[in-house]
Amino acid sequence: MLPVEYPKVVAIGGGTGLSTLLRGLKHFPVDITAIVTVADDGGSSGVLREDFRIPPPGDIRNVLVALSGSETLFNDLLQFRFSSDRGENYLDGHPVGNLLLAAMTALTDGDFVQAIENIGDVLNIKGRVYPASPAANVLHAELEDGTFVQGESTLATKGSPIKRVFYQGDTEAVPEAIEAILEADVVILGPGSLYTSVIPNILFPEIAAAVNNNLVADVVYIANIMTEAGETDNYTAADHLQAIIDHGVTSVNKIIVNDEAIPQKFLLSYAEENAIPVENDIERLEEELGVQVILSRVVDLSDNTVRHDSIKTAASVYAIALDRL
Repeated sequence: MLPVEYPKVVAIGGGTGLSTLLRGLKHFPVDITAIVTVADDGGSSGVLREDFRIPPPGDIRNVLVALSGSETLFNDLLQFRFSSDRGENYLDGHPVGNLLLAAMTALTDGDFVQAIENIGDVLNIKGRVYPASPAANVLHAELEDGTFVQGESTLATKGSPIKRVFYQGDTEAVPEAIEAILEADVVILGPGSLYTSVIPNILFPEIAAAVNNNLVADVVYIANIMTEAGETDNYTAADHLQAIIDHGVTSVNKIIVNDEAIPQKFLLSYAEENAIPVENDIERLEEELGVQVILSRVVDLSDNTVRHDSIKTAASVYAIALDRL
C-alpha cells in the first residue's frame, strides 16, 4: 500500500496570527511547513537578539507551541514568563521557551535552524518550522511623509502612514524554506500584522521569487479582520493585498475575508484604539487585483478580542487544499 500523501501547505507570517492558524491547521490532514519572520526587535526577543546575536525567538516559540503535540503542561512551561518582585532582574520578561531556543542555538554552534528543529522534536510538533532567515534582520520603513525609521517595534508609532518596508544590506533566506515553497500545493500569507509579520518574510528576494515561481500552488492571503492603528489605518482588504503585491509577491490568486458581523460593543472598544473592521471591497479585489474572494465566518470573540478562530480559519484553508488532491 502506498503511503498517504497529504496536501503540502506552507504558511508564512508571524505574530499571533500565524500561531492561531497553525493551532487549528494541525488538526487537519495536511503537510505543514511554517516560515516565520525574524524581524522582531521588541521585548524578550529584542533583548536576546542583542545580547546573544541570535534571531529573535519569540514568534518561533509561539509557532512551535501552536504545532506541538505534547502535553499542555509542557507547553505552559515554554510560555511561562519570568517576573521578579525584587527589583530589576535579567530574567524578568523572558519566556522559558525563548531561553531554551537561545540555549539550543549555543549548543548547535550558532545554528538557529537546527536549534528550532531540535526543540520541535522535543515538542513532537506536526510539521516543520523554519525562520525566514538564519540571521536577525533589522526592518526599516519609509513613511509617507518621507521619514525613514528602523526597528519593527517602532514602525507604527511615528504618526505617518507606512509607504514601504525593507532591509538594508545583504539578506539570506533559509534554503529549506525556499524548497518548501517551491514544492507547496498551497501557500498561505497571513493572517497577521501586515507590515511587521507578513511582509517582512517576502522582503527576501528568494522567498518572493519562490512564491511567484510556484506555478501550480494556490497562493492565498488571509485578510485581517480589523485594521491596526499606525500600521494599516483605514486599509481595505484590497489595500492589504496591494501592499503585498507592491513588496514583491504578485501571484496571490485567492483571498479569505471575514464575512461575519462584529458586535457593536467590540466596535466601540476597538474604536478607542483607532481600529475598525477591514472593509471587503470585493469588486476591486476581483476586477482590479484579479483574485478569487472567499467569504468565510472566521471570527473568534472570546477573551473580549476580535481574532481569527483557529479551527474556522484552518477549515477555510483545508477546503482550498482539498482541491489540490
